[in-house]
Amino acid sequence: MISLLNILISGCRIPVVASSATRRGGGYGLINYMWYLYILESKKNGRNYIGSTQDLKRRMLEHNSRRGGVYTSKQGGWLLIFYEAFVDKKDALKAEKFFKSGYGREVLKDKLENYYKDRGVVYR
Repeated sequence: MISLLNILISGCRIPVVASSATRRGGGYGLINYMWYLYILESKKNGRNYIGSTQDLKRRMLEHNSRRGGVYTSKQGGWLLIFYEAFVDKKDALKAEKFFKSGYGREVLKDKLENYYKDRGVVYR
C-alpha cells in the first residue's frame, strides 16, 4: 500500500499519514475509492481553501498547476495542511460544507491550532 505521504506534492510542511487503505473491496469485485476532504493553504497569502475529491494526488497537481479552479488558480502555490478520508462521497461533501460554515471554521481553527502555533500565527 502506498501512503498518502508518498503521493503528496513536495513542499508540504507537515507529516501526513494515511489512516487506512485507500481502497476497499466492494460487492461483485468492484472497487470503491475513498473520498477526501482537504484543506490547502496558499503560499502567496496564507489563506485556506477547502475542497473534496476522490483523487487527492490529481487534485493537488491541478491546484498547483493553476488548473484547479478560478479561486485556486489566482492564488499561486498551495500546501496541503489537513485532510480526512471518508468511505462515502456524501459524508465528504457534508464535512466540506460544515468546514465552510462559520462554526466549522472555528472547529477547523482548533484542529489546526498546533500547525499555526508552530508557524508563529496567533489568530486566523
